[in-house]
Amino acid sequence: MRICALLICLVYPLSGYADDVSRQIVVTGAGIVSTTPDMAVVQLGVTREARTASMAMAETNEAAARVLVQVDTAGIEARDVQTSSINLSPVWDHSNSRPPQVRGYVASNNLSVRVRDLTGLGGLLDTLIADGVNNLNGLTFSVAETGPLETEARSKAVRDARAKAETLADAAGVALGPVLQISEGGGPVAPAPMMRGATMEAAMPVAAGEVDVRVSVKVIFGIGD
Repeated sequence: MRICALLICLVYPLSGYADDVSRQIVVTGAGIVSTTPDMAVVQLGVTREARTASMAMAETNEAAARVLVQVDTAGIEARDVQTSSINLSPVWDHSNSRPPQVRGYVASNNLSVRVRDLTGLGGLLDTLIADGVNNLNGLTFSVAETGPLETEARSKAVRDARAKAETLADAAGVALGPVLQISEGGGPVAPAPMMRGATMEAAMPVAAGEVDVRVSVKVIFGIGD
């Protein structure tokens, strides 16, 4: 008798839980806010090849030092300049039938430079290339302060989720109930470049366009009585 009573107690809560789950509408909402970027991160560097490893590294260090001087002259703060990698590797000669021989060494020094004044970005790149930079490994536009944009995107995402839930509830002929659970999916996405807009006036044309801040939310609504 005790076993039967225990089974009844276990079954009824599970049945109630199943009813709760079946009376839910689960949707995902997306919020996107577009804005003009106010910052760019440039991946650049210098590469030099020489007969010995020490010569290759010395020439690379000299060129990198000149680049850092130009970056400082352009008014870029030290906090916005970071060495991303330093590399040294042999250069192999495969031209003969004999086993490959080392014919020299190649060294590189790569920097990540955050540029906060986009009006001078094209001119800065021209200057750096003229003064020794021979590697441009990427350019990313972003926004320095994303907090307000993320807040706006979250609000849009929740409104989008509610609109979807209302559509589903109306199509199913039921009343939309209260919000039971809401969670942000994966956190705010970093601003993604969208190439729209005018090109900056500079010797090297650079299109800043717009960037998007995206937020997604998962919302669970109950179904009204």
